[in-house]
Amino acid sequence: MCGIVGYVGSKQALSVVVDGLRRLEYRGYDSAGVAVVSENKLKVRKKAGKLTKLESLLGDDPLPSSTCAIGHTRWATHGIPNDINAHPHLDQDQKFAVIHNGIIENFAQLRAELEATGTNLASDTDTEVVAHLLASEYPKTKSLTKAMQQVVSRLRGAFTLVAISSEEPDLLVGARRNSPLVVGRGIGENFLASDVSAFISHTKSAIELGQDQIVELTSESIKIINFDGSDALFKEYEIDWDISAAEKGGYELFMLKEIAEQPQAVRDTLAGRINEKGILNFSDFQISDETIKEIKKVVFIACGTAFHAGLIGKYAVERWTRLPSEAEIASEFRYRDPILDKESLVVAISQSGETMDTLMAVKHAKEQGAKVLAITNTQGSTLGREADAVLYTRAGPEVAVASTKAFLTQVVAVELLALYLAQVKAVTQTSEIKKVLEDILDMSHAIDVVLDTMPQVKEIAEKYKSAKSILFIGRQAGYPVALEGALKLKELAYMHAEGFAAGELKHGPIALIEAGSPVIVIVPSLEHDPILHEKIISNIQEVKARGASVVALAEAGDEVVSLYADQVIRLPKVPSLLQPLVATVPLQVFAAQLAKVKGHDVDQPRNLAKSVTVE
Repeated sequence: MCGIVGYVGSKQALSVVVDGLRRLEYRGYDSAGVAVVSENKLKVRKKAGKLTKLESLLGDDPLPSSTCAIGHTRWATHGIPNDINAHPHLDQDQKFAVIHNGIIENFAQLRAELEATGTNLASDTDTEVVAHLLASEYPKTKSLTKAMQQVVSRLRGAFTLVAISSEEPDLLVGARRNSPLVVGRGIGENFLASDVSAFISHTKSAIELGQDQIVELTSESIKIINFDGSDALFKEYEIDWDISAAEKGGYELFMLKEIAEQPQAVRDTLAGRINEKGILNFSDFQISDETIKEIKKVVFIACGTAFHAGLIGKYAVERWTRLPSEAEIASEFRYRDPILDKESLVVAISQSGETMDTLMAVKHAKEQGAKVLAITNTQGSTLGREADAVLYTRAGPEVAVASTKAFLTQVVAVELLALYLAQVKAVTQTSEIKKVLEDILDMSHAIDVVLDTMPQVKEIAEKYKSAKSILFIGRQAGYPVALEGALKLKELAYMHAEGFAAGELKHGPIALIEAGSPVIVIVPSLEHDPILHEKIISNIQEVKARGASVVALAEAGDEVVSLYADQVIRLPKVPSLLQPLVATVPLQVFAAQLAKVKGHDVDQPRNLAKSVTVE
């Protein structure tokens, strides 16, 4: 989850690295640190807290000029967030500096070995052992790259490592296993980072690093090898967005900017995938029609917000393909011995494509012979490389930790996938598929309409700023929306919030209702789902009878709900399985506004990071 930046070139390296860290702080903000090589010596500054604390330290205690530097923003795993545990970490002689993302699972054994030889370790981190191991190996090889090869051969776990040394002052060395690392190719300069946003203002030329690879950078050269020293295969690509996409663009918060970008993100995800005849065209789909026709079960695996998109995908697959479908939490998936075979399609969803729980679930699925489709927003991600096929969501960079446009584009992707499976397997009439696709093409406009209601949503949010708990309920496709709304409130407002299937209220959760309890209800369409609508009205009456205050999200023209709800947020009329695309938006704004009035950091909520790259 940590943010990593490395630079070697002709510019002032510290400025480049700190600027990159600003763009990566969403990956972790427990501490930040930098190291430079100057006059054949390493100089380090690091500080607990957000990047601004480090910048203040650098202002009071500047570093010397340098053309080679590394930087790090931390999401703590081993060791509490403090100055000592902040990265970079040094060896005893201060000749090697290391930054790290991931977890080294056998660090305790390695630490014990080092301490037995008289090495003193200053921190509680797993990372520091790498610096000392590099110092131990370097005299044998006189090469930082070869020393890194020897060290990584001893490590277990998931890690990205980047190191510099006063012994080779114009060299950056990085290593990658199960954790993101990307190279930026410049002219007379080169970059390493955990995300391309760190160097997008300098170059759009990037290189994907594969599994178990080491990269050696100078200002003029890039050399990539496998952990065993053999030449490595890699892929170069051009980044298709610019720096403005990662800036706030006049918005107070990145999250508000990204909420406002959702109509365009949906349009981009749809672009080129529906032809002029109203037929789905997945030219980039690498699973053959023959294989699709043999599929007898679809399983969605994901974590957090992406799991909620998977639940919607489950409903869509069952509705349009009549195939059995499951939605599974990726972190639990492989531990319950799921039943998969060559006739199973596993759909793995991850915004970053680096979610470790999901990657491990994919590995298990492939071992069982299942085909794997990745839905991700990140070109060059590990998930995209490991899967048999990839559906890119094209949401663009998402900087705020709480996911918004990534979720909506994931919902679009799972619904397109369901329709594509139905199209290939010919189990749904072409006319019905075309009608749904026409509705999906209209969704960006519908989301625009919803965005116009946001002043009302903010007012409602402020009304409940003193609430101790908020419950969300929904039925069918409204249930994942309820889960997502509750998750956003937990992430941002740090308050108790739960999402329930509305029919489950009477099986226990209704005991939570007391006078004034806020309950947010995602109301099914009166036009498309009259039976479910009737049932949710009964649920509203149940909680109202026990003193709840009800906020209903209901389609325009639904006057029945107005008789029972205390406030109604109006949604455009859309088909039931598409309702999450409009119903989720007010809940995103609701959570952001409630967090804001509580005085919380909306873009960087406590204890969280954007990409969870450890199990």
